[in-house]
Amino acid sequence: MTDWESRYQIGDTPWDKGRAAPPLLEWLLDDGAALLEGKAVLVPGCGTGHDVRALAPHAKQVLGVDLAASAISAAREFAAAGNEHYALADFLDESWQAGQRFDLLFEHTCFCAIDPTQRMAYARAAAALIVPSGCLAGIFFLNPYDPGDDHVGPPFGSTLEEIEDTFRTGFELMRGWMPSQTYAGREGREWFGIFRRRLQAEVA
Repeated sequence: MTDWESRYQIGDTPWDKGRAAPPLLEWLLDDGAALLEGKAVLVPGCGTGHDVRALAPHAKQVLGVDLAASAISAAREFAAAGNEHYALADFLDESWQAGQRFDLLFEHTCFCAIDPTQRMAYARAAAALIVPSGCLAGIFFLNPYDPGDDHVGPPFGSTLEEIEDTFRTGFELMRGWMPSQTYAGREGREWFGIFRRRLQAEVA
């Protein structure tokens, strides 16, 4: 299991680009901001909170959670962009999930960071945390491996079929697309999907 806290302490955080994900900013300029209006939003694996702060001006409130205390401490050092908060928590921990409910979950670099054997647990957690008819909006890293990489994660790759199958029980895919705005080097390697939580979802 990856020691995320140690990674932050030694500065080995290549996933932290110092700014919000370009596909997120592109979506906000399209129709994302309208979807967020008046919503409570969860961002699992938020790191130092760049995506949280991009979402915050458009939402009622945003909660970013992460396993690494150093990431949460760094996130709290930034000036507030809206009504955002941060918590040191394990998104997959059922005891943390109890009593937590959100209108929308925003995914970016959490799904690809966890071991693939935990992906169904991720889907169950999302279904438990998102209110019926709420949304899961996410940037999924299909191919995280650069030329010469040994294909040993994290991050771990995925396919569109796997992503859809993983969320099928609890969610309905509304639409998906390949974003035109990405970090340099990620062109054609990411997929943006919006899922709606089913009224009756299997969460156990």
